Amino acid sequence: MARIYDMALRAVRGDEEALAWLREHAHRDDRRTIIACDFDGTLCESHYPVIVRPNKPLLEAVKLLQQLDYELILWTCRELDDLTIATDYLRQFGVVFERANENSPAIIDYFDFDSRKINADEYWDDKAIEIIIPEEE
Repeated sequence: MARIYDMALRAVRGDEEALAWLREHAHRDDRRTIIACDFDGTLCESHYPVIVRPNKPLLEAVKLLQQLDYELILWTCRELDDLTIATDYLRQFGVVFERANENSPAIIDYFDFDSRKINADEYWDDKAIEIIIPEEE
């Protein structure tokens, strides 16, 4: 299955098919599609706590998804002043997340509680790997 991440990067490079695919997948059931996006090593290159440079293609992808009505959550270990530094940094590039390290109200309403783990349809993180569960033999 196509990943939103891949399609968003293709769309910001002008791929009209990817853009159409993203439009079709902006909503799931009765809610917006949710992306949880890490800061350090994902939205920017960093040597924590120092921010080195932005990942401009990904920042453009985030803005595109927001325009298409995706819900993007900043998902980071940064807290307090470090979180403020990160959000201020992103704002310089026109990226403002609806929330940071908090679940979507739609998810809280659906499950009738709030979990510590951020619930998302896709997680963007430099430390992530795809886990494959093999078929039973």
